[in-house]
Amino acid sequence: MIRIPGICNFDPETTVLAHIRMPGISGTGKKAPDLLGSWACSDCHAYVDSRRNDRDQLAFMHGVMRTQYQLLRDGVLKLP
Repeated sequence: MIRIPGICNFDPETTVLAHIRMPGISGTGKKAPDLLGSWACSDCHAYVDSRRNDRDQLAFMHGVMRTQYQLLRDGVLKLP
């Protein structure tokens, strides 16, 4: 769901949930909640884990939104 051009391997066999890293939400020994994660191929996950620039973080946030939308469509998440 992150889909970084030139990085994404588009291989569903490597999909993992990549968790956002953000001060106050995650840190040493503290992982962000799954709701703040994005499905990512192994290459996109490694890429966003090692970079902190705005473009890459925006791609990650788009992935979080696409993941949440898919979970809503699948009925896994429900709106109040």
